[in-house]
Parts: sequence; C-alpha cells; structure tokens
Amino acid sequence: MSVNPVSAKEAMERMSIPMGQSGGYSAIIDARSEDEYALDHLPGSVNWPSLNNEERIVIGTLYKQVGPFEAKKKGAGLVAANIAKHIQKHVIEMPKDWQPLVYCWRGGKRSGSLALILGQIGFKVTLIEGGYKAFRSELINAIPPLAERLRWRVICGPTGSGKTRLLHCLKAQGAQVLDLEGLANHRSSVLGFIPGEPQPSQKNFDTLLWDALRQMDSSKPVYVESESRKVGNLAIPESLILAIRSGKCYQLELSDEERVKLLLEDYDFFVKDPELFSRRLDALVPIRGKQVVEAWQNQIQNDQIDLVVKDLLTLHYDPSYFASMKRNFEHIQSAQTLHAKNRTHECLTLMAQEILGS
Repeated sequence: MSVNPVSAKEAMERMSIPMGQSGGYSAIIDARSEDEYALDHLPGSVNWPSLNNEERIVIGTLYKQVGPFEAKKKGAGLVAANIAKHIQKHVIEMPKDWQPLVYCWRGGKRSGSLALILGQIGFKVTLIEGGYKAFRSELINAIPPLAERLRWRVICGPTGSGKTRLLHCLKAQGAQVLDLEGLANHRSSVLGFIPGEPQPSQKNFDTLLWDALRQMDSSKPVYVESESRKVGNLAIPESLILAIRSGKCYQLELSDEERVKLLLEDYDFFVKDPELFSRRLDALVPIRGKQVVEAWQNQIQNDQIDLVVKDLLTLHYDPSYFASMKRNFEHIQSAQTLHAKNRTHECLTLMAQEILGS
C-alpha cells in the first residue's frame, strides 16, 4: 500500500507542476459531496463523492438521532459502494504510474477510505492532511505574497470607455492579464450582473484568484482593470486590491457618444429586455431618488434607452468614478492618457500594441 499524507502547503507546491507532467499529480480527486464541490474545490480537481448529497444528509441525521456507531456502519456501506463505482468508472484503465492527490473536507475519513483502496491496488496516492479546510487556510495566506511580487499596470477610465475590451486585446497580444470581472461573472456595477451567469461563491472566487496569481510571471507586468473592493457580491482580497492600487495607471478616454454605443452592445440583454433594465434601475432609487429613476423608466418604455444610458454615465457613474480614482489609486494623477478614436476591436488592438511596445 502506498498512501502518502502531506500538508496543504506541500500539496500546493507540487501543484505548481502542471497536472500530468513529470513530478506533478496525475489527477486531483475531491471526495466530498456534489454541493461541497460546487461551492469550491481545488483547481483542476474532479468530484468522486464518497457520500453524495442525499447520503450525506442521511448519515448526518442518523449520527444525531441514533448515534455515531450506527451512522458509521451505515456510512461505511455507502462509501464502499460509491468507491466501487468510481473504480469501475474511472480507475480500471489507469496505468500503474497514475499518481492522484485526494482530499475531502477536513477529517480525512471520506478521502482516507478512497486513498486506502487506491493505495492497496498499487497506485501511489497523496492525501492532504486537514483536507479542503487546510488547503483554503494555506491559500488565503498565499495570496498576499503572490499579489505583492507582481508589477501591476492598471487600465483606468470611466464606465463604458472600453477598459474590458482593451484588457482582452492586451491578452490577445500576449500580455499577462488578470480579468477580475471575468472571474467574478459580473461587470462590477449596480447594473453589472449577467443574466443566466451566477457569480461563484466567495471561496471559489478566492481560489480562482489564487490559481491565476500563482501562474503569473513576476518578470513581466500584469494588466488589470481599476476596480472597487467588490465585484458584484464578491470581495477582492484586501492584499490584492492594495497591490493593484499601487500600480502604474493608464487613463482610457472615449467620447460619450461612443461610450453609449459600447454599453448598448455590451449590455444588449437590457436592450432586448427593457422591462429587465427598468426593474434593475430600482436599485438606484436610494442614490438618485424615486423621481429621477421613474423618469428613466419612462424613457425606457418610450424606446429611449440610449438617453437613459447617457444620463447614467454623466449623472451617476462619472462623478463617483472620478472621486473614487483620486481617493484610491496613488498614481492616477500621473496616468498615461490613452485616447481611443472609437470602440472598435481594431482601434483597441492597435492601442494594446502601442502599450506593449512602449
């Protein structure tokens, strides 16, 4: 039998080697239930529940109402049956040199059972001591030094100026990019939710950030958008937001007419569903007042969405944006100004090339 318990820190260090390559893990297996896995999991891991969602509830209830011994007996039978299914489905074709990393929540009972069987088969198995809980604790501690070692280049600019589009163009040109809004599934404003695309959990967002940061080359700059401390419902770790805000700034400028057109393109789901747009504006009543919001909603009903968007830019977003930038970004006063002629991909691609060539 070959089961090697390691600390979360040791597991993370070995995870720096791409999975499947020499010295790296062949697979990362999460033995928790489907719901636990969905909330957050190690990057690249697959879910092989030792107890599924329903079974975990049954065993938990039995543990409380009858007792630990009866729960353990019942649980052992379910775990054994599930492990047998996983072996038949996933393991039969694996070569002898297959080396998985296995973990569960904390105690190691669910992952330990799976690791024991795999080890008895003859595979070299690694087990995370303390499970996911220990890994998350180590991950939280790892984010500050990862963020601080990088050279940040911040794309600033008012709402609708094309910051996200420029960021994508920079990435297409080979630049290192941290897309906070992409990882958060949100466009970072009161109206920034994306229909049909729920945000990840805070824990999963943290894991996605750690996974992105650990792969960055510290010898090259990292481009990122100027953001507030929250992207939708998700908080950016304090160490990361402070590191970003100390970076060199670029100020992207685009005409109001082009900004309106850009937002109508990027938020086309509001154009297609005016009622949805109107309902979302209710969130601005505490800030702008009922009378102003109702006037915007009436304009939406009269097919004047472009006028509403322009008002939102000039009356709501722009004043708070400029105040926030002066308050939070230490190099905004010396920012290099980027004048975009228009919102097109071609224009922003040329701008990205100029930035990387300077």
